[in-house]
Amino acid sequence: MISQRLRYLALTACLAAASNGWASMAENGRRSQTAGIDLITYQTGVRQVVIIVGALPAGDAMAGSDNVAIPTLTGMMLDRGTKTLDKFAIAKQLDDVGAEMSFSVGQQSLEIHARCLRKDLPLVLRLMAAELREPAMQASEFAKARQKFIGTLQESMHNTDERAREAFARAIFPQGHPNRPHSLEELLSAAKSATLEQAQKFHAHYYGPAHMTLVLAGDVPVAEAQASIAKDFAGWSGGQNYIYPAKPATSQGPSTIVVPIKDKPSVSVILGQSTGLRYRDPDALSLRVGTAVLGRGFTGRLMRIVRDKEGLTYNIDAEVTEDSIADGAWDISASFNPSLLDQGLASTRRLLDAWWQDGVTDEELALRKQGILGTYLVSLATTRGIASAILTNVQRGYDLDWLDAYPHMIQALTRDQVNKAIHTHIDPHSMVLIEAGSVSAGGKPAEESAPAAQH
Repeated sequence: MISQRLRYLALTACLAAASNGWASMAENGRRSQTAGIDLITYQTGVRQVVIIVGALPAGDAMAGSDNVAIPTLTGMMLDRGTKTLDKFAIAKQLDDVGAEMSFSVGQQSLEIHARCLRKDLPLVLRLMAAELREPAMQASEFAKARQKFIGTLQESMHNTDERAREAFARAIFPQGHPNRPHSLEELLSAAKSATLEQAQKFHAHYYGPAHMTLVLAGDVPVAEAQASIAKDFAGWSGGQNYIYPAKPATSQGPSTIVVPIKDKPSVSVILGQSTGLRYRDPDALSLRVGTAVLGRGFTGRLMRIVRDKEGLTYNIDAEVTEDSIADGAWDISASFNPSLLDQGLASTRRLLDAWWQDGVTDEELALRKQGILGTYLVSLATTRGIASAILTNVQRGYDLDWLDAYPHMIQALTRDQVNKAIHTHIDPHSMVLIEAGSVSAGGKPAEESAPAAQH
């Protein structure tokens, strides 16, 4: 008991020292409205390199009722040529200077990623503006993008993790909630019937500087970057806001959904619920820290016991997700051999119930705080990490000074706050259980892939 107490006091002292020695990061950042874009530049110690990340609201949730595959297909068209340059000319210009640029579509955002040397920043920004503003939208390239997307969806149909995640989100978020994904079957059917005209219409409606954020981090020539963006994006208008639900999702009671997929060596399992919380809400940070005690990394209770002590799985964790813009989800995810599924679930539920009933200890909380702050500091050790953190926190509604406030907020959390958040917002008896893999609705090995069965 004495050694445990000394360890706890040492951890507390380390946290206090780290917090007191934390240097201001917000001093290195500048935020402005440039050509209607929320532009953030951040100087780091890296020499000659600039990292760019950005987002605008044009994700899958914006599909509406026209064609649910169109947001992704529109995003896939951006790097397939502009009205003045074909895709090969763009690729050559980037390759000649060692620069990179890509786009991807998430649930609510089109995401932008780029990397270049400081001297080549004007070129990259000019190409980025052209691709965002004036994609060529050629019929032949659209057909190629559509076929590629169909192939990706067909592969996903046999991925147990993706099928489990899809079934879980559709079970806990109601129709119309921005975090409720379209089913893979819906996307596949929609992709086959998608037209170029639908993509053009979506682009015209959703792409624009309104609510777009662009973060430039590294050896950024601030005045030059602002001038380039003001010039390259001048006259661009339009865009839509993110979707904020009128009310948060609520639990619909316990249920089990089985997604049988034959010939799989393991079953992907998700057990969880909606939280009703956005990241900025009171209790949200307390719940995240408490959840980390249960299931973050090798020091979490789930890994220590279900994996290391009982040998029932290779990986199991608990996390809070999808809460940056809308209210999010809480879940435990794991993978079990079909023959160990029942044992694994029983062990998982036992630990979940104890965590919910008894909460976390002072020693666990101190250890987890140290881990969280260590991970946070490491994530900010790279220019890309800083840029990504800034973008995420802007989407959550924070300004740059949140980067400095976060360590103090973590350190200030008390055991009572954490345990209250756990008991208030989590209910082990009202959770959805997803099983995707070589099981059938009756718990026997699956004979063939089939739609999800609920009971």
